[in-house]
Amino acid sequence: MTPSPASGVPSRLPFALPRLGIGTAPLGGLFQEVPEQEAVATLEAAARAGITYFDTAPRYGHGQAEERLGRLLGPAGITEPVISTKTGWLLRPEPDGSPGTVVTDWTERGIRASLESSLTRLGRSSVDILYLHDADEYPEEVRRTAYPAVRRLRDEGLVRAIGFGMNHSGPLAAYVAEFEVDVVLIAGRFSLLDHDALETLLPLCARTGTAVVVGGVFNTGLLADPSPGAMFNYRPAPPEMVARARRCGEICAGFGVPVAAAAVQFPFLHPAVASVVVGCRSAAEVTANAAASGFPVPDLLWQRLAEAGFVPPRLVG
Repeated sequence: MTPSPASGVPSRLPFALPRLGIGTAPLGGLFQEVPEQEAVATLEAAARAGITYFDTAPRYGHGQAEERLGRLLGPAGITEPVISTKTGWLLRPEPDGSPGTVVTDWTERGIRASLESSLTRLGRSSVDILYLHDADEYPEEVRRTAYPAVRRLRDEGLVRAIGFGMNHSGPLAAYVAEFEVDVVLIAGRFSLLDHDALETLLPLCARTGTAVVVGGVFNTGLLADPSPGAMFNYRPAPPEMVARARRCGEICAGFGVPVAAAAVQFPFLHPAVASVVVGCRSAAEVTANAAASGFPVPDLLWQRLAEAGFVPPRLVG
C-alpha cells in the first residue's frame, strides 16, 4: 500500500490523489445549463489553480460532462489530468439522436459498454478510477457480475483503480467490507452538517486502506448560501437546516474564516480522507473553492465548531 499525501494512512490506490478536485455534474447541466464558454472558463480557472483531478459520470448531462472534459481539458492547459468516471448505467439515445433515457445495466457487457462510451467521450484510452455508481440497491447484481467486471477492467489496464460512488454510507460500508475496494466516493454524508459516514464507513476504510473521496461538502449548496430556497441534499432545505447552516457561518465569521474554507477542509480531519471534490459551474466558483482549500483554519475554530455540533469532538482532540 502507498501512503495518501493528504492523510498519511496507507492506501490501496497505486497513485496519489490530489487534495482538491472538481466534480463535473454542474458542467453536465445539474440544476441549470452551463454555456459552452462558461465551461471553457471553468476548466481554464482549474488550470490556473493547479487543479488536476476531475470526477465525472455518463449520467452527468447524458454524457455532456465527459464530452466537455474530453474536448476542453487539453486546450485549457491540463495535459495530465486524474480522471474518475462511473459505470452501472447506460445511456440509451433516441433514434433522432436526443439524449433519451438512462438505464441500469450491471452485466459485464453493460459495464464494458459504459466504460467504452466514456473513454470515447473523454478521448482517452484509460481512466484512473472507475466507480460503480449508485449501486445501493443492487447487491446481488454487484456480487454476481458488476464487481468481477470492474476487477477485470483493472487487471486489463483500462482503469487504474476501482471502487463505489454513492450518497449513502451504509451500503457503501457494506461493499467495502465485502470486496477489495481501492477507493470510494461518498457524497453529502461527511460534512459540517452531516456526519453519517463517520460511524461505520470511515473507520472501516481506515482499516482496509480504502481511500476516501468526499463530495457534497456544501450539501447541495446550503452551506455556501444558507438562504430561503437553498437546496439541501438535492431538495429544498427545511427552515431548521437553513438556520443551522447560518449558525455555522456565523461561528466561522467570528474567527474571520469563510464558511467555505471550513466546509472544504473539514473532511481532512479524518485520516482516511484522501481528497475532496467540489462541483463547480464557473471560473469564479473554481477560484473561490481553491482559495477556500488553502485558507488558514485555526484549531480553536474547529474546537468551537465541535462545541456547537458541527464537528464530531473525537476529530479535534
